[in-house]
Parts: sequence; C-alpha cells; structure tokens
Amino acid sequence: MIKVFGIPHCGTVKKARAWLDARGLACQFHDFKKEGVPDERLLAWEALLGWEKLLKKTGTTWRALPMDARADLNRDKALDLLRQQHNLIRRPIVELPDGRILSGFVEAEYQAALGAEA
Repeated sequence: MIKVFGIPHCGTVKKARAWLDARGLACQFHDFKKEGVPDERLLAWEALLGWEKLLKKTGTTWRALPMDARADLNRDKALDLLRQQHNLIRRPIVELPDGRILSGFVEAEYQAALGAEA
C-alpha cells in the first residue's frame, strides 16, 4: 500500500492525495502533526533522498528560523532541524510499495513512478 506522510491542510499534500484518489490508488495517510515522524523513517528518507532534498527551505518555518540555525548546514544539523520542526520536511513524503520514495508533488514524477498503476 502507498503511504503518504504530511500535514492534511498543506496544499501540496492535498494535490498529491487528490491525484492518487483520482486514479483509484489506495493510500494510508500519516499526519505529522498528530503522529509525529519516527526517527527511523526520517533516517530512511534521508538515505534515499539526501538531506538537501528533504529539507524544505521555501516555507515560513524556514524563514522564521534564526540565521545561526540556517548557517553552515550539514547532514547532522539538518536532521536535528527536521526532528525538531516537522514543517521543515518537504511534503508530502510518499512511500511506494516497492520501497521508492517521492517527495513533494510533481505530477510528471508521480506518473513516471506509478505509470503502470495510474
């Protein structure tokens, strides 16, 4: 089963879920706000995507961070930020049954990843 991780009111999460629903692809939703993010999942996503792609630098949460928190980023510092502030995780994170991961929502990427099913 496809697992979607994110925040329900996020516009990008809504688009991804609507895209999956429109194609009849069943998915399980994991709400970051209510359920948190298990550390083993965060580390697995980072291993597959890299911390640079996992860290969302375009939102208000990122802009609200003090400059010293944003300066000299490296893997460990980024993971600490992601553990503390789940809103900094690029959303949604979609775990496919075959172990691949999608982050964010780009329709062409979803079509390429799920083309046989969609």
